[in-house]
Amino acid sequence: MTESARGTGRRGVVTAFDEQSGLGVVTAENGTAHPFHCIEIADGTRTIDVGAEVSFDLLAKFGRWEAANIRR
Repeated sequence: MTESARGTGRRGVVTAFDEQSGLGVVTAENGTAHPFHCIEIADGTRTIDVGAEVSFDLLAKFGRWEAANIRR
């Protein structure tokens, strides 16, 4: 089961993204890195550019907080 922190207004930058695996990292404004999978990109594109400024929510998944509902 997962728990989300939606609507928190977090902002950050995509600092890594591997299109082959669909895995990436969003680094929040406070410097915390949050991993994500491409299914969490809100517009459904499944790809995002490194350096893109985004807003996101947090999702407790697999014992850690991950970026979710990633919006450009």
